[in-house]
Order: sequence, then C-alpha cells, then structure tokens
Amino acid sequence: MESDLTDLRIPAVLLTAAALAVSLPACAKDIIVHMKNQGADGAMVFEPSYVKAAPGDTIRFQPSDASHNAETMANMLPAGATPMKGAMNKEAVLTVGKPGLYGIKCMPHYSMGMVALVQVGKVTPADIAAAKAVKLPPFAAKRMTAALAKVK
Repeated sequence: MESDLTDLRIPAVLLTAAALAVSLPACAKDIIVHMKNQGADGAMVFEPSYVKAAPGDTIRFQPSDASHNAETMANMLPAGATPMKGAMNKEAVLTVGKPGLYGIKCMPHYSMGMVALVQVGKVTPADIAAAKAVKLPPFAAKRMTAALAKVK
C-alpha cells in the first residue's frame, strides 16, 4: 500500500516542477546601464547605449554621476508595454515583457543626445522603420540612429 502512495506522489511532484519551470522566465538577466556625464561616446551618455534583452530581463539604469534620470519614450515603446519613469539621481528599473524596441531618455539631457535603445527579442522591419520615423532632437537622433544600426 505504501508503494502505491509513493507512486502517486512522484507524478504530482513532477507536475509541480514542470508548472514552475513554465511560469518562471528561464535565465532572466539583470543588465546594468550607467548614466554618465562623460563616456566613450562623449558627454551625457548611457553606457551601454544599446542593450539586447529577452522578455523577463531587468535593465537597471544606475546614476554614475548626478543629475540624470532614465525614462521610456512614449513614441518608441512596444504596444502594450508598461512605461517607466525614474526619479532624478536614483536607479531606474525597467523589466521588459513585450518584444520590440524601447527608447530611453534622460529628460534633463535629452536635447544633448542622452538616449539609449533596448531591443527585446526579435523585432520586425516595421518596428525598425517606426523607430527611425520618431522625431528626436538632432543630437538624440544621431545617437539613436547609431543604436538602431545595431538592431538585428
């Protein structure tokens, strides 16, 4: 009788483990992006300025220097994605769920070109075309164009 109960428990344990494996993101990553006054690409930058992530990953925008924030661009965000707006001088956290392109800006330094691009999963040519069509200040447009060239 005891072996019959044990035989029933094993499938239940396997089903529970399988349910957990399906519900949790596999190998979700924590990605760090620094907000800097001076970086490899000049003044007022996110480093790295281009990030490739998978759904479920978390991107942490950390202020290496004062007077920065990170926030999503409303006109460069996948449909249905949750916008993010970080406070000045504080870490901003973006957990990405929807595939597509996420434009990020530092509001105080947006006109100085402080932008970043997060690619989540595979994107379509239409996603890239839509991102390229977004009107940005001249310096931001130059840096975003360079980031969009890295999308694959």
